[in-house]
Amino acid sequence: MYRINKASNNVVKLDQRLFKELHIKEREHLQEWIAKNPDMLGEELLIIQKEFSGFNDTNERLDLLALDKDGGLVIIENKLDDTGRNVVWQALKYTSYCSTLSNSQIIKLYQDYLDRWGNGEDAKESLLEFLEREEEELLLNRNDQRIIFISNNFRKEVTSTVLWLLKHNIQIQCFRAIPYSMGEDLFLQVEQIIPLPETKEFMIDIQEKQKEEFEKSKVVEETEIHLKKFWGLLKQDLSDHKIDFLERVGSKPYFDIGFWKGHGRFGFCIGRKNFRVELYFSDDLEKIMIDAMLKHKEEIEKKFDGEIIWERLVNKKASRIRHEMPSALKNNLEGRFNEEKYWDDLIAWYREAMVKFYNALYPIWEKVQREIS
Repeated sequence: MYRINKASNNVVKLDQRLFKELHIKEREHLQEWIAKNPDMLGEELLIIQKEFSGFNDTNERLDLLALDKDGGLVIIENKLDDTGRNVVWQALKYTSYCSTLSNSQIIKLYQDYLDRWGNGEDAKESLLEFLEREEEELLLNRNDQRIIFISNNFRKEVTSTVLWLLKHNIQIQCFRAIPYSMGEDLFLQVEQIIPLPETKEFMIDIQEKQKEEFEKSKVVEETEIHLKKFWGLLKQDLSDHKIDFLERVGSKPYFDIGFWKGHGRFGFCIGRKNFRVELYFSDDLEKIMIDAMLKHKEEIEKKFDGEIIWERLVNKKASRIRHEMPSALKNNLEGRFNEEKYWDDLIAWYREAMVKFYNALYPIWEKVQREIS
């Protein structure tokens, strides 16, 4: 890794280090960084337990338990400078324990986590907000669980086993976490090494074709089919208009789709009561990002020339800037998302709204990121 020196038009190589040299500890440091910044793993994840040891008939303890945007459980195991030999076996055991967790058990686990580590939020409401679903659509842990390993070094016996499991449709990812230093400044690079990011979507598509889906409610099944098809049509529409917002984003059965710009995610969202575009900060507990943007509120709103809603989301980790579909349009489309004859109008609104929203916010967001970094 190199640090750019624009003044000298050169780069300076950073010193690659070991965690133990820097007195960085597994639970106290690396695990906390991941828990506070799960997006470092390349996707939106919701941490629902930490250091969990509530399995029946065993005292074993998993590092982190998360949910992805599809409501699937993700078991996260982090090691420092070496994975050791038994990390795969360890994670597979935890995954087997988690495979039987029901909706109510997961909600209780998350509520216990919020009561201990959060600010007393309601677990079910937080889950519905994260997943962008109605209560009757809340179906958790219905598909195979996933495993994520994080370490500075992966032993050959670990990578060999992981690759074999991938071939047999076990969803596993390996991320290499490398500390660097320059003087007193410390840096952390996290990069996915298995599977390679460019092959991940292909491998997931193959796995999804090969496995049978678990039985699920008709409402959820029909909604997911429509969502995946709708986002695919939106991606094609943007491409036809030479707009590359979603060029590298797959069509998934989620209620939102988006693209990252630094620590902010521009998203197209189908909310419980609205259609919207937004800039979402998933890790803004201290409200540094939203407050920095608020300093430019007048400039942004003048350029956008439309209603922008600023949400600091007090007592929550995230914050958001959003623009909702005007009431006149929303009233015509409300409750009709599953009727495809209305999609052309909805897609046209999303395209025009995001282009306008992005052009108003991104130049400021780009400048703000440099100021607060």
